[in-house]
This record gives sequence, C-alpha cells and structure tokens, in this order.
Amino acid sequence: MDNKEIARSFRQLADLMELHGENPFRTRTYANAYISLRKVDRDISMLDEGSLASIKGIGSSVAKKIRELVEHGKMDALEKYREKTPEGIRQILSIKGIGPKKVRQIWEELGVESPGELLYACQENRLVDLKGFGLKTQQDYIAKIEYFLDSQEKSLYASIEDDALALLEMLRNVTSGKCVLVGEVARKCPVISSFEILVEKPVFHTAFQSQDNLEVLEAQDDIIRIRYADKMTWSLHPCTTSDFGKRQFELTADAAFISAWNEKFNLPEEAESMDQVFRSAGIPVPPSEIMEGEEGLRRILADEAPGLVSDSDIKGILHNHSTYSDGLHSLREMAEYVKASGYAYFGICDHSQSAFYANGMPPERVLEQHAEIDLLNRELAPFKVYKGIESDILNDGSLDYEEEILARFDFVVASIHSNLRMDKDKATERLIRAIENPYTRMLGHPTGRLLLSREGYPIDHMEVIDACAHHHVAIELNANPLRLDLEYTWIPYAVEKGVLISINPDAHSKGGIHLTRFGVIAARKGWLPVDNCLNALGPDDFQAWINAKKV
Repeated sequence: MDNKEIARSFRQLADLMELHGENPFRTRTYANAYISLRKVDRDISMLDEGSLASIKGIGSSVAKKIRELVEHGKMDALEKYREKTPEGIRQILSIKGIGPKKVRQIWEELGVESPGELLYACQENRLVDLKGFGLKTQQDYIAKIEYFLDSQEKSLYASIEDDALALLEMLRNVTSGKCVLVGEVARKCPVISSFEILVEKPVFHTAFQSQDNLEVLEAQDDIIRIRYADKMTWSLHPCTTSDFGKRQFELTADAAFISAWNEKFNLPEEAESMDQVFRSAGIPVPPSEIMEGEEGLRRILADEAPGLVSDSDIKGILHNHSTYSDGLHSLREMAEYVKASGYAYFGICDHSQSAFYANGMPPERVLEQHAEIDLLNRELAPFKVYKGIESDILNDGSLDYEEEILARFDFVVASIHSNLRMDKDKATERLIRAIENPYTRMLGHPTGRLLLSREGYPIDHMEVIDACAHHHVAIELNANPLRLDLEYTWIPYAVEKGVLISINPDAHSKGGIHLTRFGVIAARKGWLPVDNCLNALGPDDFQAWINAKKV
C-alpha cells in the first residue's frame, strides 16, 4: 500500500463520517491526516508507529490506524462506515466537487442512492428546489456525473456519441485511409462496453502523438490502443484495403448474426466495403444497428428494414414536463419550442399530486394548466397541445387522482416512481392493475430502470404486454438514454400483440425533446415498424386515438 492509497483511505473515512453527521472534530482529524500524508516524501508503510505520530498533523490515533492499514490491508473504522453506506452513495462521494454534506442532503431528501439516479434527478430539475442548490449547481453536477460515468468500464451510447464522431474525424485527418466505427458503437447499443474503430493501412502511429486529447497506449501491427479525451480507451484495428469490408462486417455484427450468416452464405474472399459483403449474398446493406441476432438476419432477408420507424416519421412529442411540476421551462415555452421544431402535436404530462418529490400537481393546478392549454390551442392552431398527465401508479396499482380529475385528461401515462423494491409477482400485479384502469392510455417506463445505475424491478414482460394488448394501452419507449425502457428486445413481442409503442423523450426542458432520437435508435434495434409507433401517427389519426378513450 503506497502513500497515496493510505492517504485516500483517511480522506474516505473523513467523508463518510461527515456524511453520517459524526463529531466534526474527529472528522477534521482524519481530513487533516489526509492532507498531511500527501505531503510525506518517505515511504509511510515503512515507518513505525512512533515515527508516524511525530509527523505534523498525525497523532497517535491516526498512527495506529496507518499501521492497521499497512499490516492488515484494511481499517476497521473505515470498514464500519463503508458497510453502513450504500455503494452508490460512496460512488457519488468519489465524484470530485460533490461534498459529503450535499450528498447527505440529496440522499435524505430525494432518496437518491447512485450517480445515475442523481444524474436523472438533475435532468428532472429536482435539485433546484433544495436549500443551498440552484440551477448552476445542478448543471455542474450533470457535467461531473457524466464524466464519472464515462470513466467507468461501460458507457451509455448517448454519452459517447459525440466523442466517437469527433475521434473518427480526427483519425480520418491523420491516417491515409478509411476509418469507420465498428462493434457496439456502430450498432448503437444502449450500453457500450468496448470502443472500436476499423482503420485502413497504412496507419501512421507517429501522427497520433501530436493530436490534442489523444494518447497512444499501445501500438502493434494488428491493434492500436488509444485513450481519447482522458476518458475511454479505444481499440483501433488496422486492416488492408482488400479486406476492409469483410473486417467491417466481422467486427460490426454480433456473434449470433455472424453465426446465422455463415449457415446461409460464404463471406467473400475479398471485399473493400461492407456493401460488397451484402451484395455478394444479393442483399441491400442494412443499417449497422440491426446487425444483431439470428432474428435480425431473418428480418433483413425478409426486407423488413425499409419499414422501420425513423426520426422523420415522428409527428408528435408526448410525455413532457413543464414548470407546473419539475420541468425547467414553462408550458408555453415548451409548446412553442416543440411547434418551432416542426412537430404537429405536443403532449404535456406533468407529474401527479403524489409525486411530491417532483412538485406534483394538486387538482387545482391541473385545472389551471388545462385553462392555459385551452388558450395555447387557440393561439397555436393547427398545432395541438394535449392534456396529458404522468399519473403515479400507487402501491396497490391504483392511479393517482380521483376519477373526476382523471376524466379531464386527454390521455394518462401511468408510471411507477415509488416503492421500487418489488419482486416479480408484486411488480407485475401492480402494473397490470394500472393497465386495467379505464383511464390508463399508456404505460410509462415499464421497469423503472436507470442504465448503469439501477436495475429495473423485475416484471413478467409477456404478461404486461398481453394486458396492454387486451386493454388497448400503448407502451412507452422512454427515450431518455438512462432509461430506454421498454427494453428494445421486447418490441417484437409487443408488435406481434398489436400494442402501439410511443417513443417519448420524457423531456424536462426544451432541449430534452431531442432525446427522442435515442428512442428511435432503440426502436429500430427492436424492429419497430412505423405503423406500430403511436407518435408517428399524423394529427388526424392521433386525434382519433385520443377520441377512442376507454371511458
């Protein structure tokens, strides 16, 4: 154990003690020890207890704990506080610039227990109303948390997309041949665990050295590993021109797709482009994101790819929030922005009254919002604002609000936000009861998951989808990259059962509506036909869906 590791142990002990509200004097003792130990230029592990105690800022108590660390590899006091602190809270504490007092406040007042949950809370503007916080702090936290998540072994596709494209452009400028994204990044998987680029030989390694934000970690003939922007490590695969298309195919498609391909076709001996690989089998080259699984190949052979939903098919933006609950912008600002962005209709779905953590709307505010919507619809016609609500599914499966209020909405999105620690039977039963409610028109983020942060509660997807089909309830594909819930692998079953999928950004700000594109990516990976996408309906057809209320 070196000096830095020993010092960090005392920093963590001080932070955890402050987090739990321990005696400030004792907490400062360990915080000061961290500062003092960082200044020691001798090998701390080689010093005896007496020598340690003589160092300025280190007393006998700290000296004993240092020896405990060196001799046993752990410190009982630190282990005690680690055990009583959720791992996710410890991760938040490790993010530079988010101190113990703030973490304790967020933990106690919002129930947030991981970096991903905190990021989502920031995106929903839940921090701005906490004492001592504000919009600037919230934005600062978003940047810090995204950096933290980017530094882990896995990343959200949405969080690395810009870096991937920037790196690709940089490589194209310093190499003499083609460069393309391959693997999970090319397939736009929601979560990326490997970062790969195929590059055409010759690759000039020395040209990398002068590039900003790029560090060469390893350079061999068959692979080059680089770190970009002090974040993830990328693997570059050099390849000859004649094999480029073949290697692109092999590195991009997943193992199941390649296995299914090999049962039907032979890869060409040489192929300079991936188009040539598919043309050799008499198939138009498909989008990379659907080169997954045996079923993916079957659908490509059946020429189903051209019918998949695309960004241009989306006609309306549903499930959005405003300052009536926890949104950043007013209802008018949101509506006008959606209209200016070229969409035909907009569904506001602020939080219901039980969502106290999100400034949920009591009945009187619902009526106030509906009056404003009526005014906006007169001003903005033919653009239409729909009176939606994200109604909490309560613990017994009932919806928030009495029937008199629920009946006033154009559509109700039913979502679970509380009591998430459920077993499969409980969660499924709770969802199905909400689906059976005659006022429910759409099921919101069915599992409540937060990717790379919180697993969703387990549900019987088939039972839930079957219930939605029976009761004519659409299912949301929540487009926030932290959610992407409904999981895209369940879209084919939903389509088979005739359930409409709504690609919703769950936007809490004007810019949040553009998250829709990540939902479209996931929908395409799930082979969602445009005809089965609720918000790809034109204005008249969507109004017909609204009119077909169950009540």
